Amino acid sequence: MKPEVAFGIVLKKYRKNKNLSQEKLSEASDLDRTYISLLERGQRQPSLKTILSISKVLGTTATELISKVEELI
Repeated sequence: MKPEVAFGIVLKKYRKNKNLSQEKLSEASDLDRTYISLLERGQRQPSLKTILSISKVLGTTATELISKVEELI
């Protein structure tokens, strides 16, 4: 599995577990909603800054998110 696809799967799982819509996540992380959608569909690769911002909003660490991605690839 490609890393960007794995990241999208992990991101969507964490977002849904927090009961956040893509719109709420995008507002809280100061990212565009369409960008969140592209990330979840594995069509974009997030920067380190993006991963850190998203992980903070999701109440987890960047390390944990990446660890979950690594489990899938």
